Amino acid sequence: MSRVTIVLLIIAVILVGVLIALYFIGKRLQARQEQSDEQIQAMKQPMTLLVIDKKRLKLKESGLPDQVIQQTPWYAKRSKVPVVKAKVGPQFINFICDEKIFDSIPVKKQIKAMVSGIYIVEVKGIRGRLNTDTAPKKKSWVEKLQEKAGAKPVK
Repeated sequence: MSRVTIVLLIIAVILVGVLIALYFIGKRLQARQEQSDEQIQAMKQPMTLLVIDKKRLKLKESGLPDQVIQQTPWYAKRSKVPVVKAKVGPQFINFICDEKIFDSIPVKKQIKAMVSGIYIVEVKGIRGRLNTDTAPKKKSWVEKLQEKAGAKPVK
C-alpha cells in the first residue's frame, strides 16, 4: 500500500469515529432537552402580565437574578436571549421568553401568559386576539428587483 492510501484510510477512520461520537452526544442532548421540556410543561401556570418592554439582550445585561446567570454555562453567557420586562401585580419582573413566541408578544399591552418560573411558554391576548401582523413583511432582494422592473412577483 502506498502512503497516500494509508493516510486516507486513517482520515476515514477518524471521521467515522467523530461521527459516531457526535451521534451519541446528540442523542444525550436531545434526551436532556425533552426532560427539561417536560419539567417546564409540568410547572407552567397562568399569569396576567402588562408587558413594558421586550428586547434581545446578553444574559449579563438582561437584569435577570444572579442565580440564573450563575447557573448558565459559560458558553451561553454571551449569547443574546429574548427578555420581556413585565408588570405582574405591583412588581416589575424580567422574564425570558421562548424564541418562537417572542415576536407575537405585544408591547404596552396586557396579556395572559403561561409562565414556568421566569420562562414565558405561551401567550394569549387578554382582550381578543394578539395582533401579530403589526410589522410589515420584509421584501427579499429578488422581490425588490422584480418590483423595479415592473414584473409580477413570483411566490
